[in-house]
Amino acid sequence: MGGGAIIGANSVVGSDVGPYTIVVGNPAKVLRKRFDDELVDLLLAFRWWDREIEEINALIPILTCSDLEKAKRELGARLWSS
Repeated sequence: MGGGAIIGANSVVGSDVGPYTIVVGNPAKVLRKRFDDELVDLLLAFRWWDREIEEINALIPILTCSDLEKAKRELGARLWSS
């Protein structure tokens, strides 16, 4: 299954689910993506889940930001500077 995916309650998943995708039903069908392709690509490239806990804690304001354009800018800047 794709990282960051959301699987609806009582859904039956019979195949791979894309990253950051929401699927529901029996059989599970794609409801929508959580984010646009650019942000999904940044999240996958950044691999925040492989970072040290201190860095993840510092990233929480970015990863939980409701301004997705700002989140893209911040993640992109950190990704290309590392």
